[in-house]
Amino acid sequence: MSDFLTSLAASASGMRAQSMRLRLSSENIANVDTPGYRRKTVTFQNTLDRALGTDVVKLGKVQLDKRELERIYDPSNPLADATGNYDGSNVNLIIEIADARESQRSYEANLRMFDQTRQMAKSALELLRR
Repeated sequence: MSDFLTSLAASASGMRAQSMRLRLSSENIANVDTPGYRRKTVTFQNTLDRALGTDVVKLGKVQLDKRELERIYDPSNPLADATGNYDGSNVNLIIEIADARESQRSYEANLRMFDQTRQMAKSALELLRR
């Protein structure tokens, strides 16, 4: 039964990590036109869960993208400086959509692994009942 638990823990940690990544992509997409907004990213780390004796995915800190903000020329904008420019966001919509799609597919792969492990454990318990 221990192998089932380690597999479930690894899959669950992967789902948690990908759901956070998808949430950040959604936030970035929602703020693509927000002046001064910096893209958020998260890192993943492979760590050992000593209780289960297996590797799991641990979320790192949410970080802000250090790329330069886009300079937008619009003298009528209240945020514009003396030259008529203001800082836009550094979110690239195409990259965010690709990240969201990748995290969704990774989440679904972890979910399938979780479900298959659950089905195998259920089948093993049914065999033991006989």
